[in-house]
Amino acid sequence: MINLMYLIFIAMLALNMSKEVLAAFGLMNEKMESSNAKATENNLAFLESLETKASEDAAKYAELYQDAQQIKQLSQEYNDYLENLKNSMVEKIEDPADYEVMDKSDYLDEKFFQGDNLAEEGKRFMDYLQNYRAKVLGILGDKFPEVSEAVKTRFTTGDENGMVARRDGVKVEWINYHYEGFPLIASLTKLTSLQSDIKATEEGALKAMLQGELTSQVSLTNFSTLLESEKSAFYSGEKFAGSIVLGKTDKSAKPVKAELTLDGRKLSEGSDYKLKEGGVELLIGAGNPGDHAIAGTLFYMQDGVETPVPVKNSFSTISKPNAAVISADKMNVVYRGVANPMTISIPGIPDNKVSASASGLEKRSGSNYVMNPGTGRSVTITASGTLPDGQNITTRSEFRIKDIPRPSGSIRGESGSVSMPKNNLEISTVGALLEDFDFDLNLEVSGFKFKVPGQPTVQVNGNKLDARAKSALKRAGRGDAVQIFDIEAYITNNKSYKLKKVSPVVVELTN
Repeated sequence: MINLMYLIFIAMLALNMSKEVLAAFGLMNEKMESSNAKATENNLAFLESLETKASEDAAKYAELYQDAQQIKQLSQEYNDYLENLKNSMVEKIEDPADYEVMDKSDYLDEKFFQGDNLAEEGKRFMDYLQNYRAKVLGILGDKFPEVSEAVKTRFTTGDENGMVARRDGVKVEWINYHYEGFPLIASLTKLTSLQSDIKATEEGALKAMLQGELTSQVSLTNFSTLLESEKSAFYSGEKFAGSIVLGKTDKSAKPVKAELTLDGRKLSEGSDYKLKEGGVELLIGAGNPGDHAIAGTLFYMQDGVETPVPVKNSFSTISKPNAAVISADKMNVVYRGVANPMTISIPGIPDNKVSASASGLEKRSGSNYVMNPGTGRSVTITASGTLPDGQNITTRSEFRIKDIPRPSGSIRGESGSVSMPKNNLEISTVGALLEDFDFDLNLEVSGFKFKVPGQPTVQVNGNKLDARAKSALKRAGRGDAVQIFDIEAYITNNKSYKLKKVSPVVVELTN
């Protein structure tokens, strides 16, 4: 009963998980995936360096290289399994970057668990984890105790019985404790964290095998510059926080001088940057929204000679939001015959890096667009862009196409049924109104029919009574209802659009 209550409590927490928390998990997952990608590159460099060492000194490094290859293969197999599992988790989600919809726990609950027991996939998940830990520890043996201890810590599965104590003291299976009842995005982030542990295990083993000395550290000609910053994009007007540093370097190495430019503008030492241990600290502002390029050369002393190291890096600046985005999900409508203003943007991507396409869509400036829909009942707008970390974002939104509603006929600016004296009617203007319409369209009347009770209908050209209509009006008596109908109206700046039939207006004469 206690276990059941605990599961219900976890489910309630998942159902009430705030959108901000879900988004935070998503951002954390993105950051770890980016870090994992970089770690993969670094580990490959470590392995290549170990291969070089093995070819140069087989007696010392050949066996270590074989061990490193085995760890690399085990890590790749385990990482691929986790990646396939992650892909299956988001397979049916239309936008994998929409973390706020990943609040359910049913996917892994159904895949890992079967009642009080583990399902086949749950057993497979545990087998991968335990086999990886055991095989890596077997390869490391007692040669690298610090690395072995780190592996045991990273891939622990609870106590000797595989149990973990909850806050209430009740012990549950390790896999239940970590993956049962959690929102999808939380479990996704945990799997990415496991991948991060795999990368860290590879790195620790390779570094230990190389004894902390890489071949690429022998010469400055093998160095490349890296841009270290707190984040990959900055808000407009925000102070940039970051440094240009050398990758794979001793942080005590300080350049003797630097020649740098920002978007082609020469930077000055002291005001724009300062030299420091390991690289250059930038003192520049984030600048206007968009991509910015930092280029130039750093000069290091090597054997008494200045050695140049090329600099070629970039960062992105995005506009700081000043309002929330609020939309009515069922009100995606554009009107035919109207230039519909639209704002299209992707958070985190500069407007000049966002492209949008649809039939009738035209970009004006920045994130401002205009939609002039043609035929059909709907139109789909596709917006796409690339985040600073290289991730492609594509979103499609469907809008219903509606015609301009039926205008109402008017006399003296009033519609429906109106009361007025004859002499007022004679000089009044017949018009057409779009009541409660979101767009301010300028409608003009080119003609109408005028009917006085007992008199023939008069066809009038223009928007005022002509001589024939006025003559008929003189024969009307007090209380008569004069009709103005078949009103012909048009939009002044879009005469080609055919408006719906204008409703008539009735005037009751007061004299």
